[in-house]
Amino acid sequence: MNAYEMKQAARRARFEELAAKAESESTQTYGRARKMSESIPFGQPVLVGHHSERRDRNFRDRIHDTFGKAFALRDKAEYYERKAENVGQGGISSDDPEAPDKLRLELATLEELQERMKAANRIIRQREGDEDGQVNGLLALGWLTNAQARELVRPDFAGRVGFPGFALTNNSANIRRIKNRIASLEKLRQRPGAESEGRGYTYREDTGENRVMFIFPDKPPEAVRKLLSARAFKWSPTRNAWVRKMSNAALWAAQSIRETLDKPE
Repeated sequence: MNAYEMKQAARRARFEELAAKAESESTQTYGRARKMSESIPFGQPVLVGHHSERRDRNFRDRIHDTFGKAFALRDKAEYYERKAENVGQGGISSDDPEAPDKLRLELATLEELQERMKAANRIIRQREGDEDGQVNGLLALGWLTNAQARELVRPDFAGRVGFPGFALTNNSANIRRIKNRIASLEKLRQRPGAESEGRGYTYREDTGENRVMFIFPDKPPEAVRKLLSARAFKWSPTRNAWVRKMSNAALWAAQSIRETLDKPE
């Protein structure tokens, strides 16, 4: 497990801990509300005009609010459970130091799939009109079951057989996308870190953290904060800086911000 994966595991564990805490608090709060409600006889109405009316209504309101808190805590627990489940499910992150290698594995899988689909379609075209021959040819490829082979030679709703053109086109587009991403990541990884001073800020390109950041000695004016937010930079309390994940777009955005901030007043 590399540093990024360890960070993701810690993040997942933190969400799971928050979910467990909220669930425990929900259970305790619900039990307290139940105990409060049991002190009122079943079906007992508010005695309008009785000296106890206001106290009784206030107590019933507290019961209602306590049940509401219990349900809100249950919702909070479910929220953190979903957050924990989603950690690491967003694909290969550029923060992962092993991202290029993982992308190459994904690329190899897609390229193999592309060649398999092309080979299957060639067999189907070459043996057009001979369904059994098509099936046998597909089975000889060694990666299709009999049911899958017969499904491929059966015309779909549009009369198409084999793998449809859009399947190859989409897969080819994914191959190009991953190749471009690998090239972009490798170029960024080769970029040396940088740090320089501007008018009232420090600009840093941290290749280790894969972040571009602006550091201010104090809270920047609202106009500057709006400028940073408009360029997708976010405040990071842990780094005490305005940061954005490093990418070509982020570097261009940072350059634009610096030009604005460094203009003479």
